[in-house]
Amino acid sequence: MTLHHDTLLLIARILLVLMFPFSAIDKVLDWKSALVQANSSFLPGGAVLLVGGMVIETVLPTAIVLQWHAQPAALLLAGYCVVTALLFHPFWRAGDFWVQGTSVDRSNFWDFTKNFGLAGGLLLVALGAGLS
Repeated sequence: MTLHHDTLLLIARILLVLMFPFSAIDKVLDWKSALVQANSSFLPGGAVLLVGGMVIETVLPTAIVLQWHAQPAALLLAGYCVVTALLFHPFWRAGDFWVQGTSVDRSNFWDFTKNFGLAGGLLLVALGAGLS
């Protein structure tokens, strides 16, 4: 049994953006923790940033999956991934990257690299790969 090319492209787009709507839901369900993280950067207005993030994490993935302005949506979402990696996952700050056991820096490092990996996949979509 072979999956049709268009079906595989749809599955790939869904898998690429699957985490974003769940991230938005998590922000709603755990607003206090999400607000603490939103306020952890130098940018003011954590609640506004948080709501903006939830809109981005809901609307742009939907546009990508449905192929409605998918290329600009993917470019914006890639930028969002890079910005959030730099602002909210500064693995270089805590100084505990090399300690054994639980490490804030290592946790942030994996989130940081995950964001950049997602940005790479989204840039492929922005360039037109996986859209037709």
